[in-house]
Amino acid sequence: MSRSLCVLMVVLLVAACGGGSKSPPRNLDNACSIAKQRPEYIKAFKKTERKWGVPVHVQMATIYQESRYRSDARTPHKYVLGVLPMGRQSSAYGYSQALDGTWDQYKKETGNRRARRDRMRDASDFIGWYMAKSNSRNGIAMTDTRNQYLAYHDGHTGYARGTYRSKSWLLRTADQVAARGEMYRKQLNTCGRFKY
Repeated sequence: MSRSLCVLMVVLLVAACGGGSKSPPRNLDNACSIAKQRPEYIKAFKKTERKWGVPVHVQMATIYQESRYRSDARTPHKYVLGVLPMGRQSSAYGYSQALDGTWDQYKKETGNRRARRDRMRDASDFIGWYMAKSNSRNGIAMTDTRNQYLAYHDGHTGYARGTYRSKSWLLRTADQVAARGEMYRKQLNTCGRFKY
């Protein structure tokens, strides 16, 4: 067998393995399946719940909406004249889709200088930190998935001003996030050691 054929076979074999833990869990509609495939995610979510008070199902629904559990998720490109790419729509990146400035503020306030947006434990902690601020600034209960998501999307000031009220698409999305959170909560109550 030629050297180039061996190299090609190795590349194809690695590609067929599916990317390991960087790839999203297979069944994103089943919290127990996510927990079984990625126990490190559940460990991170539980740690965040203990530290910040944000329930696991709220975190899970937010991450689903923001990145579909893709560690390298980014916003789409902007185009000039419909064809020339001119950068991204925003600096949002990673599991939590945190913006550069908000991520920098999180690292500074928490002292977590080595945090990375493409690492679940850091993304989960970021969501906990942000939603704890939503609770203290805007009075949103930690269990209120819908309003926590609205504040997460529009920011604390935007939420306080009610900017989301004129965005029918965002209100629909927040309803979907809340429904997914409730689905995850019920599922987590049935999957053995992950019960609440």
